[in-house]
Amino acid sequence: MPYLSKPHAEFIALDKHLAPRGVNFNLQPGQSVLPVDSTLGEMTIVVQKGAVSLRREEHNVLFGLVQGPSIFGLAAAASPIHNRYSLTAEAECRGYYLPAKETLQCLDRYQLWREAFYWMAWQTRLLEQRDKQLIGANHYHQIRATLLMMRNWDDNIRARIGVLNYIQQRTRISRSVIAEVLAALRQGDYIQMEKGKLVGITRLPSEY
Repeated sequence: MPYLSKPHAEFIALDKHLAPRGVNFNLQPGQSVLPVDSTLGEMTIVVQKGAVSLRREEHNVLFGLVQGPSIFGLAAAASPIHNRYSLTAEAECRGYYLPAKETLQCLDRYQLWREAFYWMAWQTRLLEQRDKQLIGANHYHQIRATLLMMRNWDDNIRARIGVLNYIQQRTRISRSVIAEVLAALRQGDYIQMEKGKLVGITRLPSEY
């Protein structure tokens, strides 16, 4: 499996057996994925289509935006999640959720451990990449990495999410510093923006 390539075949196998046990949802942008009386620590959430943002509720830390298909909380029953996280739709979303204990039973019954391992290994690589982009990197490198990530989003998602706000929430760099860097990149015709949204990237200098 190529590095950072989403394991689609494994998702299909997991989705086939988890979907009949799930509670379906269809969400509009801004809506929370889970009902108010549920937490990510006790549920498995499967996003079949759309995009969601993942946040740690303590200090409102944004981990990032994830496009479907995707699975969250696959191992929640085996390894409890103690921090509180929220998932919010950033585009029209379709999927379902189910208790993590049922997910564990399903993995055991249908011998889906290999598929679960591949999926969780991919998620670990994403977190590793995020740490590499943000920890120990200077402000420009953090902004550059976030812009390159945003370039890979679907056009309708980029059209909804403000560049400055997203970078600030993901990196915690001051808005004034981000605005200065974005203005310089626009002036040099390295990026194209419209009404605060990212339209395109020509190229990004390796240093500022």
